[in-house]
Amino acid sequence: MAQIAPSERRRFYRIGGAAAWLQIIVTVVTVAAAFALGARPTDVEEFFTVYQDNLLVGLLRDDFASLVIITLYLGTAPALYLALKRVDHTVAFFATLFTLIAVVVTFSTHTGFTMLHLSREYAAAATPAGQSQLLAAGQAVLASDIWNSTAGYMSGILLQGAGVLIALVMLRSSDFGRLTAYAGLLANGIDLLQHVLHPFTPSLSAIILYAAGPFYLLWFPLMGRDLLRLARQTGVAPAGEG
Repeated sequence: MAQIAPSERRRFYRIGGAAAWLQIIVTVVTVAAAFALGARPTDVEEFFTVYQDNLLVGLLRDDFASLVIITLYLGTAPALYLALKRVDHTVAFFATLFTLIAVVVTFSTHTGFTMLHLSREYAAAATPAGQSQLLAAGQAVLASDIWNSTAGYMSGILLQGAGVLIALVMLRSSDFGRLTAYAGLLANGIDLLQHVLHPFTPSLSAIILYAAGPFYLLWFPLMGRDLLRLARQTGVAPAGEG
């Protein structure tokens, strides 16, 4: 397998570190928006009303920020793979593959722009029958979103499962702090548990998700710190990758 030049490796680490820091920033914004604007709407008509009143508020309440956080894994995953592949190439490879699959599936199952389109059609509908059809269409969209569909369920398991695998490999690498690894293990492990339980006990799943939150607030910045530190080690291959 061709070796990646140190300059290119540092570029991957910089991108991954920056992406991780952006993930924590967007996470904080998401939490603040939930407190300030309210939780995600629970029915289709409320979705339509929120989008009609304010596009930005509609996107924020439709959990669009989570799509941004997941998209940023496209920056962190390759950097983590490069840093950890010589520690355990197989696990690092599959964790990266699972992450990329989860990101693509999330793109395909997020409802933001679909609900925005339907809300505009609903506002323009001339008859109650037309509005009823659009409400039914909206309900079908929500049934297939990232929270309710089989694809969304599996993408969550893949993403958090990959995070658990990466954290376990980090524990065996001197390039990442043990606090980074443990924060990742707890954040992704708890989140994985809530994903598994969500279809069967959604109320319990919601409580478990809150428990994962504080560990993500550690995981993202610590991961970003470690990746940027690797980037600063000009001309020095990370330990375990010589």
